[in-house]
Amino acid sequence: MIAPHGGTLINRIVEGKERDALLENAPALPRIELDAWAISDVEMIGIGGFSPLEGFMTKADYESVVNTRRLANGLVWTIPVTLAVDEATAGRLKAKHDVSLTSHGSVVAVLHLEELYTPDKQAEAEGVLKTTDAAHPGVARLQAVGPVYLGGRLSVVNRPKATTFLQYRLDPTQTRRIFSERGWKRVVAFQTRNPIHRAHEYIQKCALEICDGMLLHPIVGETKGDDVPAAVRMKSYEALLAGYYPKDRVVLAVNPASMRYGGPREAIFHALIRKNYGCTHFIVGRDHAGVGKFYGTYDAQKIFDDFSPEEIGIAPLCFENTAYCTVCGSMVSSKTCPHPPEQHVSLSGTKVRELLQASTPPPPEVSRPEVASVLIEAMRQPAAK
Repeated sequence: MIAPHGGTLINRIVEGKERDALLENAPALPRIELDAWAISDVEMIGIGGFSPLEGFMTKADYESVVNTRRLANGLVWTIPVTLAVDEATAGRLKAKHDVSLTSHGSVVAVLHLEELYTPDKQAEAEGVLKTTDAAHPGVARLQAVGPVYLGGRLSVVNRPKATTFLQYRLDPTQTRRIFSERGWKRVVAFQTRNPIHRAHEYIQKCALEICDGMLLHPIVGETKGDDVPAAVRMKSYEALLAGYYPKDRVVLAVNPASMRYGGPREAIFHALIRKNYGCTHFIVGRDHAGVGKFYGTYDAQKIFDDFSPEEIGIAPLCFENTAYCTVCGSMVSSKTCPHPPEQHVSLSGTKVRELLQASTPPPPEVSRPEVASVLIEAMRQPAAK
């Protein structure tokens, strides 16, 4: 099976006597209440989804990632994973001392604080997100969080308790075991934060032609407020898989991480996460992890050329924009179809939403009727309330 990024699958969830000792000492420690974003980061660090990270980045790693897209040791890593606090909170903390991290007042983890530092947020925005425009959700978050970052290893003493999608909460150790039990050697991952339309289905099935199985791995952490809610998306995935995919060739599992909307850099980040989950291949489509007009259509594919295959360790499968061609009678891309766009059935996201809001299913060439039904029903419910 493919090795995790950095060679070792990190586990920062502590148990037994070590956990007991940390919990006993926790009431005497300064406390920081985490928001949902930070909680998802703590969980991903704890279960090894962010391997090789063992905690929130220190200044050396943070600056190296922002400036070189690598950790200080040279390992490829493209997105900062940081914990920000305000100045008043920072004033209560001391480097080389432990800090309790809490959720709703209960201790989730202990941060072994190595250092406090002040980041250059403008440089972070320009380097990572390629913009300082507050219309970008990643920039907006950077501006909203505190001006001081905390770096240090984590010990997760009470893993954040999931209340949703329990049957799909599979950690990297679990997905790796499933892949091994099924004898899968070539496993492709598909990242999503949207319902799956026919174009997505097409590229997934192209990938399945060359791989043993697929990990359908939707993000269920923090996303933009106008994204389709995770609960609705999960119902749509279940409906699609039930009718159109071989049951023994797809694993559906949720990814607890939050969206950064970091375009090209986040494409690499997403690939490395799926490598940790045991995948050997990763689908990169049009405008992966993009938002608005901040990134070029295929920038997220081009960034993989900046690194050697050995450095990344998981192979990108890059697909162009696809649509149904009325002449070919099938899903196509510019690589496979000679006909003009006028012959393609393709609707904008805005048009699809208008149809769904009017309880009108999009054409079957755009969306499977079972998926459209789930989305239409979800749009009716707020009105019913």
